[in-house]
Amino acid sequence: MVDDDVSVRESLELLLRFAGWQTEMFSSAQAFLDHPAAMVPSCLVLDVNLPGLNGLDLQQRIAADRTHMPIIFITGFGDVPITVRAMKAGAVEFLTKPFDDEVLLQAIESALVHSRAALDREENLRPLLEAYRSLTPRERQVLAMVVAGRLNKQIGADLGISEITVKAHRGKVMRKMKARSLADLVKTAEHLPLAPAAHDG
Repeated sequence: MVDDDVSVRESLELLLRFAGWQTEMFSSAQAFLDHPAAMVPSCLVLDVNLPGLNGLDLQQRIAADRTHMPIIFITGFGDVPITVRAMKAGAVEFLTKPFDDEVLLQAIESALVHSRAALDREENLRPLLEAYRSLTPRERQVLAMVVAGRLNKQIGADLGISEITVKAHRGKVMRKMKARSLADLVKTAEHLPLAPAAHDG
């Protein structure tokens, strides 16, 4: 939890510990960022109005590298534009103080379910990402072009290599990615950080 009000931190820490959850309390966004992220089911209870980096800025900062950590915002006043911005950026709940303890506990329970699911997805994707990392830069180019629908002849022209060489790269990509068919490869590639398949007209 990140909140600069010590009384709020202390009362919520008691509530959450009583509910059986392990808690980490921070008085600022920077203190939270300085703390190493744990890859366990978790959620972030975050005050909107913080000194320095505010809650919305922190949400933006951690969006890419803490996808398994849903955010529950709390605020001392209900501001519709702020609420909309937070929810659009992926917050799972937005509570206005004073809120009912039970509402917060239910929000946390729901967020932890999301977190477990996200961690499971990341775990399932790990072998796929490792296979992708095993591709050479040229094989990655060929993969991106294949899944973008380019024909071998077009890929060869774009990359300045022969069609036979394209077929050889394509075969290695299929083997390394453990793809049984083109459709399988396209489906697999949806989960990969592919560079756009650049080509000349």
